[in-house]
Amino acid sequence: MRDLTEAVVAITNLSRRFGWKAALTEVSLDVPRGGVFGLVGENGAGKTTLIKHILGLLRAESGTVRVFGSDPVSKTVEVLGRIGYLSEQPDLPDWMRVHELLRYTQAFYPTWDSQYAEQLREQFGLDPTALVRVLSKGQRAKLGLLAAQAHRPDLLLLDEPSSGLDPVVRRDILEAVIRTVSDEGRTVFFSSHLLDEIERVSDRVAMLHQGGVVLSGSLDQIKARHRRITIRFETQLAAPPRVPGALAVTGTGREWTVFCDSTRVHLPDLGARIVNEDGASLNEIFVATVTGRG
Repeated sequence: MRDLTEAVVAITNLSRRFGWKAALTEVSLDVPRGGVFGLVGENGAGKTTLIKHILGLLRAESGTVRVFGSDPVSKTVEVLGRIGYLSEQPDLPDWMRVHELLRYTQAFYPTWDSQYAEQLREQFGLDPTALVRVLSKGQRAKLGLLAAQAHRPDLLLLDEPSSGLDPVVRRDILEAVIRTVSDEGRTVFFSSHLLDEIERVSDRVAMLHQGGVVLSGSLDQIKARHRRITIRFETQLAAPPRVPGALAVTGTGREWTVFCDSTRVHLPDLGARIVNEDGASLNEIFVATVTGRG
């Protein structure tokens, strides 16, 4: 049973097509209040299309989208006033200076916290007199995050915020998100194809593949039940062994690795011995899951 009373975002059977292409297919997703919700998927999986529905930029063709219990299309002002949004490439006015952009953005949000904005500006090392057009890509990302956060939104929506940035900038952005948003009881919806980042910061995770949700739940629970088991045969095999219920089987010759959901698969008597059994990373789980689905 789905408990929608505590869901900041509740999506039910959402489908969307662009011409002949299905961008989203029967997507159902609940984002609970508080913490970080990570949305993972390869490029083209439908992540940005889903986010546009949450922002009310796209109307659901079938199914429903509710944000804070409201339709983001019909209640645009009500919903967007409680959201902070940062895209992969923030659309910032190049002719403004940093302090001018912040003053301009402040006018749209009655809850803007000037002291908090200044704290973030100093933390990010942004010169208030610098023109936006001279900022590096990393500095622009930090400025975009500052503008998205300074009104202390109930929901911070990040669409590939650190894509193409160097590791130091990515670290700064992630640390700022965790410390100043999730620790205050607000909610972060973080979309990325960088699974190591999602694994580092998320409490809950959903995986999109070809427009559909293939896995969703608590990150700890997902990782706890997925296993990487290495088995070794006495003689070489020309093809992977058949393991009913396995997500994926990789390897060659005598040694093979079985990726599985431990609640769904039991290794049959294959004439092999188990030489190692361990947890799998989120990246390994995702690859094994989508490989098994084609």
